[in-house]
Amino acid sequence: MKRVLSSSKPCSDREEACKRLEQVSSGGRVGQGQTGPMLLSDIPKSCLESKSGVVLGIDEAGRGPVLGPMTYGCAFWSRDEEDLIPKGFTDSKQLDSNTRSSLFSSIQGCPDMGFVLRVLHASEISNNMLRAEPYNLNAQSHNAAMDMIQAVLDAGVKIDTAYIDTVGMPDAYRMKLEREFRGHDITFVVEKKADANYAPCSAASVVAKVSRDSITESWEFSEPDFEPVNGNNYGSGYPSDPKCKAWMEANLTDKVFCYPDFARFSWGPCRQAIKENGVKVTWKAEEEDANGEKEDANQTKMNMFLQSVGPKKNDASQVKKRKRVEFFERSKLRVVARVV
Repeated sequence: MKRVLSSSKPCSDREEACKRLEQVSSGGRVGQGQTGPMLLSDIPKSCLESKSGVVLGIDEAGRGPVLGPMTYGCAFWSRDEEDLIPKGFTDSKQLDSNTRSSLFSSIQGCPDMGFVLRVLHASEISNNMLRAEPYNLNAQSHNAAMDMIQAVLDAGVKIDTAYIDTVGMPDAYRMKLEREFRGHDITFVVEKKADANYAPCSAASVVAKVSRDSITESWEFSEPDFEPVNGNNYGSGYPSDPKCKAWMEANLTDKVFCYPDFARFSWGPCRQAIKENGVKVTWKAEEEDANGEKEDANQTKMNMFLQSVGPKKNDASQVKKRKRVEFFERSKLRVVARVV
């Protein structure tokens, strides 16, 4: 899957950054179309004027849940100002929620720290993974990380070292990043458990985890007629969570569309539940002609416009057209040349 570079303009100041962060981290699905939002904070002056370069970390939260988004967090600061950066960053998954929230507040309140948040909603993940040519989760994760790096570079920041918690094989991922950002002289450190070993990556982990928890806990369903049984009492959203299991069992209330777009339809537990409890759909394909092409009774063939040299047997009005399946007529569906 070829990556389409995207970027996000930085916020004008920290007040705007915090306000936009609150908007992104609360309520329902936010973003352009099916793509979730990317938020870049204001750029600290110390990062733009850094002589030693900037260190940057990236980590994710919510890779495994069947419910809710996956979030990618990024934190960065100048090596010259490391003494001004809050202490105590470590793998956010090992911290209690109060400590994580306190550290997140410290990040927002530190004028020498910048941050980025990228939200991949469940609908974005599922739509990509269920395409005719699947766009898998590893590729989506890599692209989210690269988009955040690109956003920081576009804002005028010189990145010296980037610490990234790996997705897939560390060496292959590192080489991919080096190819993508050739010419920027960035040193990439890609490791398993990088969030436990490097402060920038640990800070990024806090941004990702706290934001995801906030989005999940305050989720507002976009489906107007959907009233979930037990409300938002779905726990962490992980398939192994008893609260999540109970919520999934109680809320497959529509036999055709099954779940709201808060669910990852590409996940095994979701697909199995739909298979067992949803309405079985049989798709009627239109028949192919002798050349292996789909026939559409409403399309006129090119040879109908050609004048026959021999005795006239048929004209366009006399060509027999195969009757289309009633469902296609009723739904005004037409044959497509390519599915993306």
